[in-house]
Amino acid sequence: MKIEGKEYRTIWYEGNSVKIIDQTKLPHQFIIKEIKTVKDAINAIKVMEVRGAPLIGGTAAYAIALAIQENHNPEFIKKSTEELIQSRPTAINLKWAVDRMTKKLSGINRDQILKIALEEAKEICDEDEKFCKNIGVNGLKIIEEIYNKKKDTVNILTHCNAGWLATINWGTATSPIYHAKKKGIPVHVWVDETRPRNQGANLTSYELNEEEIPNTIIADNTGGILMQRGEVDMCIVGTDRTLSNGDVCNKIGTYLKALAAYDNNIPFYVTLPSSTIDWDIKNSKDIPIEERSSEELSHIEGIDENNEIKKILIYPKKSKTMNLAFDVTPAKYITGLITEKGISKASFEGLKNLFK
Repeated sequence: MKIEGKEYRTIWYEGNSVKIIDQTKLPHQFIIKEIKTVKDAINAIKVMEVRGAPLIGGTAAYAIALAIQENHNPEFIKKSTEELIQSRPTAINLKWAVDRMTKKLSGINRDQILKIALEEAKEICDEDEKFCKNIGVNGLKIIEEIYNKKKDTVNILTHCNAGWLATINWGTATSPIYHAKKKGIPVHVWVDETRPRNQGANLTSYELNEEEIPNTIIADNTGGILMQRGEVDMCIVGTDRTLSNGDVCNKIGTYLKALAAYDNNIPFYVTLPSSTIDWDIKNSKDIPIEERSSEELSHIEGIDENNEIKKILIYPKKSKTMNLAFDVTPAKYITGLITEKGISKASFEGLKNLFK
């Protein structure tokens, strides 16, 4: 998608290093950062210079290639893969990408392993871009149906950033919106700011602005009253891990949006590539829920009157904080899962019919 009129992907390999868009600097600064080593890649994942389940997966794939480029020693590569998997535990795409790369590289000769690793990492990224585009094509049908009934702007509420910045391109939740825009369907997006890192305000609104799609940032607790007023036609969110029973683990606050949508008869859709499905965990209580630094809650970053980026304390110094990064939305509150292969019910049978 575009930034300042120029087409970008979120990650690419160039000149013996990996290039990423540093998302911790958006929306105030657009910086392309060079990742030279596997430790650089692990750090980029941990501090969320790259984030979003599909992009984390793509970064992990390239990180393994960087590890091989740095040191062919099998023990070093094995240790690097273990550190990668631990860098952010909730997003299933990370482990999926590491496992896929490990399987692909098993038994490959030393003189060929880097070439094949880079090819496979690029294939993972190319595949994600294709899947996200297809998610958009499938999700467009829902937006079209609403528009054909309403004959007016379709108001969509989204949470966090499941946009192209969270994937390789297109995004998951935003892909149907981008496809609707290209088809001439008028859409407007309610963008949850998504505390504590404000990924909705900082990233989703930013990328929608770049694509000239009307959007309005709202406080995280505003969605309910908008639904009660009839100002939301549908909700679309992403997911960091979807269980085979249809339960969805996504950014903290997603569950509350689903409850509000359910109570107001608003369709609530979750978008995902198949790489985000966890076929192994059967109980959502077994999903590892990441707990991040308290500073993400107690401090906030912005631009001051001198156009300088500053981080300031907004809570009492003595106050304790808890910063859980994700919650789980039970399948019964989800209208449907929009995937690259089609739309299914949020159930084992629905997913099995598409993917098994």
